[in-house]
Amino acid sequence: MEKTYMEDYAVGEVLVSPARTITESDIHAFASLTGDWHPIHTDVEFAKQTPFGERIAHGMLTLCVGSALMFRLGQYVSLPKTFIAFYGMDSVRFVNPVKIGDTIRCEVEITALEEKDAKRGVIVSKNMIKNQRGQDVCVYTTRALVGRKPA
Repeated sequence: MEKTYMEDYAVGEVLVSPARTITESDIHAFASLTGDWHPIHTDVEFAKQTPFGERIAHGMLTLCVGSALMFRLGQYVSLPKTFIAFYGMDSVRFVNPVKIGDTIRCEVEITALEEKDAKRGVIVSKNMIKNQRGQDVCVYTTRALVGRKPA
């Protein structure tokens, strides 16, 4: 079923993305792109001395890659055709590290459908990026401004 409007979603509906493994190349590419070469991500010897005992992925790398995995479901499954704008992100928490070789996926639960006016609404969702063991690694709430079904 192709989702097209806010009304095509239901509170409590859960969408689960395909998974993707985080590689050493991902970490180096992200560090190059952002300029964040913190040794916890890029220096093997430094990272051995941290509580994690090894290098970990940047939190923002996990957030970016994990959230984008939803688009592998198809643009009009994870967002309706009437998508207008990314409206916001709240309460981002990095609750477990992602290590090289971890495989992440994103689970999204629709928590609210808010009417703005007759033509627009907001889809609110709880997002949980999980590792291959089912542990949350990043949790956050998003809001998408979308079109509503014509009367």
